[in-house]
Amino acid sequence: MWNILEVTHKGSTYVKRARKHILIQEYKLFRMQQGETITDIQKRFTHIINHLIGLGKQFDKEELNIKILECLDRSWQSKVTMISETRDLTTLTTATLFGKLREHELQTTRLKEMETMEKKSRSLALKTRVVDIESSEESSYECNDIENLNLLTRRFQKFIKMKSKMKNRQIKKYNKKFDSSYAKFTCFGCGKQGHTKVDYPSLVTKEKAQEKKSVYSMGRQ
Repeated sequence: MWNILEVTHKGSTYVKRARKHILIQEYKLFRMQQGETITDIQKRFTHIINHLIGLGKQFDKEELNIKILECLDRSWQSKVTMISETRDLTTLTTATLFGKLREHELQTTRLKEMETMEKKSRSLALKTRVVDIESSEESSYECNDIENLNLLTRRFQKFIKMKSKMKNRQIKKYNKKFDSSYAKFTCFGCGKQGHTKVDYPSLVTKEKAQEKKSVYSMGRQ
């Protein structure tokens, strides 16, 4: 009865040998998986080791520590080298080794988070700087447009003034020329120069008197 119970709960010798062989293969091929944390590695490694010890497999501390360090990927190379050079792997327990690895993992995660935050802050500062530069350029463009408009207005006003001065000069020059030629005219009324018959005062008055006299005579008739 005891033998039956032992085989039922523990398995036969063949079953034990098969399970032990499978666990040894898992132990030999044990590697850190992508995205796996130290806690996950410790759970899988401890599960395999405990089952192998239960099936009669014996391990010393140095063998287990070396296997743990060898299963890590390249990102842990510096930490593996430091532990191998500064720690005595023959006396170091697996629990202590996993504790050191978790401590390094936490520090690395914290540094990565800080670097990510710094990159985000730099990116935000760069975007803010670009926006400020664009705003300053737009404001400078607006100022330049206003200055250009003011400059065109001043030039137009100056052109108008110059044109007005030139026109006045031409008028004065024409008047002067006309006056000089007008002075040579001879009046048909009195025979003198410097005026015409229309501008002669006494003649105009005399002609008006004659017109009134003729109108008065025609009225009496």
